[in-house]
Amino acid sequence: MQAVIAYLRVSTDKQGKSGLGIEAQRAAIARFVEAEGLELIGEHLEVETGKGADALDRRPVLRDALAQARKAKAAVVVAKLDRLSRDVAFIAGLMAQKVPFIVTELGADADPFMIHIYAALAEKERAMIGERTRLALAAKKAHGATLGNRTNLAEAQTMGAAANRDAANAFAANVLPVVRELQASGTTAVRAIAEALNTRGIRTARGGEWHHSTVRNLLAREG
Repeated sequence: MQAVIAYLRVSTDKQGKSGLGIEAQRAAIARFVEAEGLELIGEHLEVETGKGADALDRRPVLRDALAQARKAKAAVVVAKLDRLSRDVAFIAGLMAQKVPFIVTELGADADPFMIHIYAALAEKERAMIGERTRLALAAKKAHGATLGNRTNLAEAQTMGAAANRDAANAFAANVLPVVRELQASGTTAVRAIAEALNTRGIRTARGGEWHHSTVRNLLAREG
């Protein structure tokens, strides 16, 4: 029976889109593991905040998953390809780690070549969306629309504050299910919860370690 390690990832700006929440990923992996007769020996949950110079800087939990998989001679399983990345270069770097990856939406038989192809298609799609957005903005400007109007500074600041609140709420929505699991298992003190989150490799919204104050602020959002 092949051993696998689950890797789940959410980011504060994409929560809720495409059914990529924590529970949706966990359920997809569980169904796949059962159907394929695999042995799930670990789970790593990453809440990516966007901090860091490159993708791996933002993915310390993925590094931990790779290390565990390498030691156990296991594969890393993800629910969807973009839980790893849509970037072909990043995918290629992961393949160079010599750890097998299984993407449930592609099936157990998808080899590294197929994963590269799907990543290339996803990267191309993202580039096309960006180009369509650029052309649409250029067309608006050509018809007299003022882009980046400084008179709208107050409105932009308000929108920015709202976006920050939305990001904080999305981050809380990602982490609170984990906290509730800890509480249900008997870990109820805020300091103990902070220690448990740090042990699991889950970072705060700013990419740091958890303390009793940050856990208390998180729980305040739940109310």
